[in-house]
Amino acid sequence: MTGARRRFALLAVALLLGAGAPASAQTFPTNNRVIRNMWEQGMGAGSQVERLAQVLADSIGPRLIASPGYYDAVDWATKMYEGWRIPVRKEQYGTWTSWRRGHTRLDLIAPRFRSLQGTMLAWSPGTQGPVEGDVVVLPDLPDAAAYTGWLAGIRGKFVMIGPPEATCRPIDNLIAFARPETLQRLGAQHDSLVMAWSSRYQRFGGGFGARLDASGAAGVFTSLWSQGWGVNKIHDSVTLFGVNITRVPSLDLSCEDYGLLYRLADRQQGPRLRLDADSEPLGEQPVYNVAAELRGTQLPNEYVVLSAHFDSWDSASGATDNGTGTIMMMEAMRILKATYPNPRRTIIVGHWGGEEQGEHGSGSFAADHPEVIEGLQVGLNQDNGTWRIDAIRMRGFTEAQENVARWLRSIPREIADTVKFESPVDEGGSDHESFNCYGVPFLRLQSSNYPDYRQYTWHTNVDTYDKVIIDDLKNNATLVAMLAYQASEDRQKLSRVRSPLDVRGRPFPACSPPQRKSTG
Repeated sequence: MTGARRRFALLAVALLLGAGAPASAQTFPTNNRVIRNMWEQGMGAGSQVERLAQVLADSIGPRLIASPGYYDAVDWATKMYEGWRIPVRKEQYGTWTSWRRGHTRLDLIAPRFRSLQGTMLAWSPGTQGPVEGDVVVLPDLPDAAAYTGWLAGIRGKFVMIGPPEATCRPIDNLIAFARPETLQRLGAQHDSLVMAWSSRYQRFGGGFGARLDASGAAGVFTSLWSQGWGVNKIHDSVTLFGVNITRVPSLDLSCEDYGLLYRLADRQQGPRLRLDADSEPLGEQPVYNVAAELRGTQLPNEYVVLSAHFDSWDSASGATDNGTGTIMMMEAMRILKATYPNPRRTIIVGHWGGEEQGEHGSGSFAADHPEVIEGLQVGLNQDNGTWRIDAIRMRGFTEAQENVARWLRSIPREIADTVKFESPVDEGGSDHESFNCYGVPFLRLQSSNYPDYRQYTWHTNVDTYDKVIIDDLKNNATLVAMLAYQASEDRQKLSRVRSPLDVRGRPFPACSPPQRKSTG
């Protein structure tokens, strides 16, 4: 038996030994027929999540706001809801600078040949064909005047504007295999590099990004390593140090290749590159939210809102940020339409644009729809990758927890038993904040994969379809449908009493006017 076959055989044995009750032996706490039908729709052969996730991640791919992929996704989701006979609409909330990514080909051509892993940052200009140039490092100079002189000589060169990593081995690998003195040495080397570069930036003086942009450099290179094998965060626009780079191509390089170029340039071994980067600015374009709705039959002016952002960064496929949340909410609405087509309260799903730029789409929807804020029963937002939902973050609305706990008690234990209410981690920002700031209970559905997600798929070059766990996505979509159903039917309104402080003892953010117009 080969090594690979043996690993999968062992995995299969582990799964058989550790598996809980199979889908055919689920436990229903109640005889509620809607809950039972939802299970069959969501967890049985009728599930659509695998097909939906594959199309969104593989065929449509990344959905950078106002990019061609974003518009393809908006049209696709709209057609899916129309096919399910769920009323759907596109709501324009503003405009944004549109941009098309093309190919990026980067080769080291001296002192030897090697194809390098480089990705244009979003909205970067291209090269208008192949260009060649030497590589230089932001040098260690005594003062701003010396840096001004250096800037005059970098036209046509590629500039590395940050320190390399001391090593591209993940810390857990070093802890497992390196000697303590090696760990100590690498840590000291890393700290020394960071401090030395911080001093360079200070001595450079103001206007770092703007002065680079005007320098005539062939390109600028950064590297934002995730501290995982072969994974980089590629989620910044061409804004460097707070100033827009609009004329010089800007690329993120892999940790390994950035280190290679840095060593060659720093030791004056003559690195030279050829770069062919294609992109196209497409001007200011309208941007949309997609909203689908099942109108309430008894309380049409009270609302249950399902929420996930539609846009993504575009170095990979946007599969877990936030393709999984998108598919979860689409499938939940499909299940609701099939099993609960005439809800007591109105159920809306919002697929927001512009979350990655500051929750612009959801913020605009909240501002434009005071009737939804006024009549909101509850909102459910998801935005953190794959794996099972195992926590519902109450966002300070602790008195509303009684309702949610009661809903969970009616859901099969295979879905609900792991769900808790603790908030042990810094959750980061997402679209629930656009509603919470109005004082309404818009809750966050959380998975326990936070460290894994943050390191390996959040805004990275490996956020692709293969990272999606379909079984968990089915579980989550079914859970959301069951929660939405019970929120719609609940005879008790959720409390709007909110703690003034979050779990870290800090005030919750206040509402601010939504941004509707591109700044770039």
